[in-house]
Amino acid sequence: MNDHKNFDVIIIGGGPAGCAAAAVLAEHGHKALLLEREKFPRYHIGESLLPFTFHPLLRLGLIEKMRASAFIRKYSVQFVAPSGKASQPFYFYTRYDRDTVAQTWQVLRSEFDLLLLGNARDKGAAVKEETTVRELVKAGERVVGVRAQDKTGQITEYRAPMTLDCSGREAFAAVRHNWRVGDPELHKVAVWTYYRGAKRDPGIDEGTTTVAFVPEKGWFWYIPLHHDVVSVGVVAEGKYLTREGVKEPEKIFQRELGRNLWIKEYLSCGAQFGPYYITGEFSFHSRHCGVEGLLLVGDAYCFLDPVFSSGVMLALKSGVMAGDAVHEALVARDFSPARFADYATKLRRGIENMRKLVYAFYNPNFSFRELTDKYPDLAGDVTDCLSGDVDKDFSHLWKGIEEFAPVPDPLPYGQPLSRSKAEIPAA
Repeated sequence: MNDHKNFDVIIIGGGPAGCAAAAVLAEHGHKALLLEREKFPRYHIGESLLPFTFHPLLRLGLIEKMRASAFIRKYSVQFVAPSGKASQPFYFYTRYDRDTVAQTWQVLRSEFDLLLLGNARDKGAAVKEETTVRELVKAGERVVGVRAQDKTGQITEYRAPMTLDCSGREAFAAVRHNWRVGDPELHKVAVWTYYRGAKRDPGIDEGTTTVAFVPEKGWFWYIPLHHDVVSVGVVAEGKYLTREGVKEPEKIFQRELGRNLWIKEYLSCGAQFGPYYITGEFSFHSRHCGVEGLLLVGDAYCFLDPVFSSGVMLALKSGVMAGDAVHEALVARDFSPARFADYATKLRRGIENMRKLVYAFYNPNFSFRELTDKYPDLAGDVTDCLSGDVDKDFSHLWKGIEEFAPVPDPLPYGQPLSRSKAEIPAA
C-alpha cells in the first residue's frame, strides 16, 4: 500500500451528487478528490429530470451546455389510466418561466453523467476513475479518509478532513454503519428495457414523461430519449409482478405491457432492443447523514420510489448543498457533526414532501384528477411538487389529500450522529 495522500475533501462516487459536490468545492478553491469505481461513460437508469434541476445546473454552469445538447426537451408529465385514457398534461410553464425552470430534459445518463464528470474536472477537481473505495479510514470515531484500490490492484490511502459518500444506491457508508433502513410502505420492484421507433406525441409534448397505470397501483414509465429511443419500465409490488411464478424480467414486462392500452399502442410500432433489467427494494433512508469527517449525499442518504423522477434532482441539489456546507466547514476548520444539522434538516424536509405525494399516488383511493376536480386551486401545488419545488409549505395540499388517503408522518431519520453518541464499528 502506498503512503497516504492528502486532500481537503474526498468524494466517493462520480454520479450527479458526487460531481456536483466536487465541482462546487473545487470552484471554492479546495483540493477535492473524486474516486469513481467505473470508467465513464457507463450505463445508468434515471433519465427524466425535474424542472428544479435547473437551479443546481445553473450553479454548476451547465445550462448552456444542456441547451446545446441533443437531449429531448421536457415540458410536462401526464398520467394514463389502464383503459388508455390520458390526463391533461401537467405543464410546468403554468407555474414557472417557460425559458428557464419550466423546460427540462430527458437525458441519456451515460452522456449526462459524463458531462457532469467533465465539469468537475474542468472546475479543478482531481478525478480517478476505475478506483474502488474499500474502506473508511478512522481516527477513533472520526473519519479521516479512505483506502481505495485502482484497476491494477494497488491500494492507496487518501486522507482528508471531510469525506463525502456519494456512492448512490450502494450507500457505502450507511451499509457499513448499519444506518440503512427501508421505507415502511414503499417496497416496489421495477422491470425495464428500451425501444426504438416507438410512438411519441408531436410538438411540445414530444418529451412528456408518461406515468401509465396497471392494476394493483402499479405503473409504467414512458420516457422519450434522443436517437429515437424510449425508456420504458413497469413498477409494482414484487408479489404482483411475479404472480403465477413468473420471474423472468422479459416475461414480466411483456405480460404487463398488455395491461395498459396506451403503453401497448405506443410501443406497437417500435422494436425492443438490449436487455431487460430488474431491480427491487427501491426506497430506503439513512438513520444519519454522517459523523465527524463524513457526510452522506444524494442516493447514499436517501432513495425514494422513482415515480416522480426525483432522484437526479435531489442528488444534484444535495451535492451543491453539501459542497457549500463543507466549504464553510473547511474555512472554519470545524468538522463537528452539528455543523451539518441544517443541511440534513433542509434535505429531509424536501424528501418528506415528495414522499407524502408518493404515498398518495400508491393509495387506491387517491387520484390526481379527483383531487383537482374537487379542489382546483390545489392543481398548482401538485405541479409544484411534481416539478421538484419541494422546499415550500404544502400544508394545504396535504389537507386536501387526507380526504382521499392518509398522509404519512415524517420519519425520524437523517440528522448527523453526534460525537457523544457515535458507536461506529471499525471499517
